[in-house]
Formats: sequence, structure tokens, C-alpha cells
Amino acid sequence: MSDEPPLSASLSRMIADHLTRIYPDLDADILASHVIDAFWPDDTSRRRRARRPGNSMWSQRDALLITYGNSLIDGVHKPLDLLNDFLRRDMRGVVNGVHILPFFPYTSDDGFAVSDFERVDPQLGDWPDINRIAGAFQLMSDLVLNHVSSQGAWFNAYRQRQDPFDQFFFEASPDDDLSDVVRPRTTPLLQEVDTSDGPRHVWCTFSHDQIDLDFRNPRVLMEFLRIIRLHLDNGVRIIRLDAVAFLWKEVGSPSIHLPQTHEIVKLMRTLANFATEPMILVTETNVPKAENLSYFGARDEAHVIYNFPLPPLVLQALLSGSAAHLNKWQRGMPPAPLGCAYLNFTASHDGIGMRPAEGTIPAEDQARVIETVKRSGGLVSMRTLPDGSEAPYEINCTYFEALKETHDGPDDHHIARFLCSQTIAMSLEGIPAFYIHSLLATPNDHEGVARRGMNRAINRHRWNYDDLRARLESDTPQRTVLNALRNRLRVRRKQAAFHPNATQFTPKLGDDRVFGVWRQSIDRQQSVFALHNVSSDSVTLPADVLNLIEDETWVDLLSNEPVAEGEITLAPYQCRWISNGGH
Repeated sequence: MSDEPPLSASLSRMIADHLTRIYPDLDADILASHVIDAFWPDDTSRRRRARRPGNSMWSQRDALLITYGNSLIDGVHKPLDLLNDFLRRDMRGVVNGVHILPFFPYTSDDGFAVSDFERVDPQLGDWPDINRIAGAFQLMSDLVLNHVSSQGAWFNAYRQRQDPFDQFFFEASPDDDLSDVVRPRTTPLLQEVDTSDGPRHVWCTFSHDQIDLDFRNPRVLMEFLRIIRLHLDNGVRIIRLDAVAFLWKEVGSPSIHLPQTHEIVKLMRTLANFATEPMILVTETNVPKAENLSYFGARDEAHVIYNFPLPPLVLQALLSGSAAHLNKWQRGMPPAPLGCAYLNFTASHDGIGMRPAEGTIPAEDQARVIETVKRSGGLVSMRTLPDGSEAPYEINCTYFEALKETHDGPDDHHIARFLCSQTIAMSLEGIPAFYIHSLLATPNDHEGVARRGMNRAINRHRWNYDDLRARLESDTPQRTVLNALRNRLRVRRKQAAFHPNATQFTPKLGDDRVFGVWRQSIDRQQSVFALHNVSSDSVTLPADVLNLIEDETWVDLLSNEPVAEGEITLAPYQCRWISNGGH
């Protein structure tokens, strides 16, 4: 007979090992049974063996659209129905996944102050509307697990000191030493609230409407495992762990990236490995490079991490006309471990984060980027440093408008420059993701900022769907950009060399006006040299800077033009995918 323990014993032991490291003073075996009951209620089926790390959970055919549930409105139809129409009409064969930002009832921060984790916001639609989208596209949802709305049922029960919610929120004293706490905002960390037991001070990493939960209480963890199960049962296959870096707090510490936070992500990865559904974990950690990469763990934490340095680096390259910083950073980036991948993006619902630029873009170059984007109508949000001073946290601007002009001023290359930025994201190792307002070349929404009193509203426009459809059928930037990006994505998804884990190398091209990477398919049959002119100059490179294998025909996949021997020329902001195979 085999000495292999039965599934339940083996899985329980793995879960208990995680819990011992998270809650060393509690009975890990009892907690493990609670975890299994929360994630697999009523004997929900699970795998007999854990998934092994590999490259089969994604391919070059994968690309994501990022959108709010109400980015498209018309005052008549449910916004989720309009989104479904846009996806089926405009995105089929272009992207195969969609990240719908928090679609639950909320009170602020456009969904990230959740008041009810179990319902779909009735202003958007209902679970059947989510199910329809999940039936046609791989659906990514947000697990907003660091905090909840101050006006939701959980926090109202806390203020009434009702069990179990009276122990759900992190409290601290104004007398505590909180000087080392890493903050993404300038608002006070602690907020005094009235409860039936008198005043309490609760921890608010982000805003006073977003009250931080206390994961030192395992019942909080169990609630979120039940919420993940709800998502999976409704067709979600990618779980985004929002603001996960701040999850575990300790007075007297920075309260970011603490060991218990990483162990909770590892526990979720173990559950994903045994889930019958193909569940992918994505960590959202808008922090410098080394801290961000730490969420891969030893191939036992996130499947996917956001490539957060990419947006400011690409922006700086295109505004300055030099990819020097981008090239240096990319050469120092490790390949994602087996079973892991990067999520490459340039724009999201938030601003263009400047923290990831630390150590990659010198302060004077960051300042020049901010100055140029301000000329294009952009805004800047600040964060508080431990010494009480402030530093730029993010640039608030649509990515399309951020590239309106360069450091040298306006020119005639706005759309070409923007298309170059998005093509870079398509070319790199990883899975590309595109914010809906990038695909639609959305201008800055200054009226939204004035109306809502929030910088981030500049990049969260809500298109009237009828107006958008009219723009997509006439000669507008919206039509030009969407058609160009769709064409490039259709080409990309056919190239094995663009598999998220295909080999990548950053060659030294001898001219920093060009950013280039070499991609080779996992079976080594296809190579693509992806070249991107980040300047307004016409640039000519000697062909011998590329390793073009002799006796093979090399073609630019984007123009279908054969590549002649001798020299390779790129027009201002032109991108070329030079390949020995593919379509």
C-alpha cells in the first residue's frame, strides 16, 4: 500500500503549515478545517493533486481589457449590458479577458470602499449580467481585502460592538509610534469613531471611508475565503488582490509587506492549486521593483504581478525621446519564474504611479515628466513621507493625453507616439492589459474632477455609449486608435514568440532612441525582434545589431514588408516586429 496520505490529510497539513506561520498562538489544525469549509463548502469538489507550476495557464492569445462596470452608459440600459455589447462587438478576437473593477455596492473611491461583498451594485446590473460576460471572456475581479466602507454593514456592526464584527477592524492609539508606517496618502492614518463602548481609533491606510480590517483575527480571513468562493462560483477566474501589501499591520513597523501578508498570499495560492477551477492570483502592489517582485515568492505566491515600473518608464522615454532608463531597467528585469507571469500595462483606473519610478528614473527626470504632463492638463497627487514631507505619488492624466506633447513641446506625432507606448506593452514578456480609456483615446475629464473633487476622476470618464458609437464610426482619434490597437493585437495573438513566458533579451542597439527586445518562442521556432522608436526622429540601425539568422526570410509583422539586408529604418515613433515566422 502507498504511504501517501489521503487527500484531505495532505491538504489539511499544507494549510495548517501556512496557518501556523500566520497564527502561531492558535490551533492550526482547527483553523485548517475552517479554511476548507470556507473555500470548499458542502464538500465542493477539489483536485486530488495540486497543480504544478507551468506555462499552460496562459498563452500569446491572452490580453485583458480593464474597465469599470459603468465606463459605458446611456441612461437607459444597464451599464453591464452596454459593456457586454462593446466586448462582443469590438473586442472579440482582440482581447479574451476583462477586468471589471469593483462591481459591488460602495460608498466612495469608485468601488474600492465596498459596503456589500456579496451583491452586484444594482446601478450596474446583477450576477446574471456578470455571468454572461464571464461566459464569453475570462473574467478578473477585485478582492478588496484590506478595507471596507465605513458605512457598510460590517463597520456599522463594529460600532455597535456586535459579535464577530467588534473584532474585525484594526485599532491603534494616537500615542502609538506610527512614524514608520508607509503611506500612499496624505490623510491622517487614524480616525476616531464613536462606538457603543465609547470612542475608538481605527486604522485607515487610504481614506476615512475605507476602514482597515484586522487579519490578526482569523475570522476575517475566513470571510474573504468565502468571498473568493462566491467569485469562482460566478465565473471569475482571475482574482486581483487589491492593496494586498498593506494587509497585516503591526504598531512600530512599516506595516507593509510583513511576513504574515506573504503567508496569506501563499495560503491562497495553495487553495488555488487545489481548486478545480483554473484560479489565477494577481497581486496589486504599487511599490518599487524589488518589493513588487517579492510577491512571486518562491513560485508559491502570486501567479501574476503588475509590472508597475512600466507606465512611468514608457512615459519618460517617449516624452524625452530616449529609452536609456527604460533599456537599463529592462536589462535588469528577471524572467518571471516558472508558473508565473508579469501583467504589462501603461494605464489603469489609478494614476501613473511614481513610487515604482524610484531607483529607475532620476529625480530630475521625474520632475521634468511631471512638468510636461501638467502642460497637457495632467494633475499630481501626493503622499506623506515618514518625516512628514510630501512626494509625488502618482500623475493623474489619461495616458493618451499624457503623450500629447514631449519635453520639447507639441508636434504632429501625438497618435503615433501613443500607439508606440501601447505596442511596447504588447511586446514584452508577460500578459498585456489595456485600460478602456487607452483603447478609446479618451481625453482628460476635467469636468469630472471639478464635479467630484477627486484628481483620479480625470482618468475615469464615463462615455455615453451612443456618442462613443458615433465617434467609432467617424474620423476621430477614438476610431483611429482603437482600430490600430485592435490590428496589432490580432497580429500579436498569432505569434508564439509573444507567449507570456517566451524568452526575452534586451539587446544593446547602440541608439537610445530605440527600445528593443528579442523574443523567442518556447519551442525556439520563432524569433521576433520588437523595435520601438521612442523619438520624433527617423532612426536607421545597422541590421547586424540584430541576430538575424541567415538563410531565413525576415518580415515586419506589422507592415508585412520584408526586411532588407544592411539597414533597418524606423520612422518617428514607428514600431517594427521583425520575425522569421508567424502570420
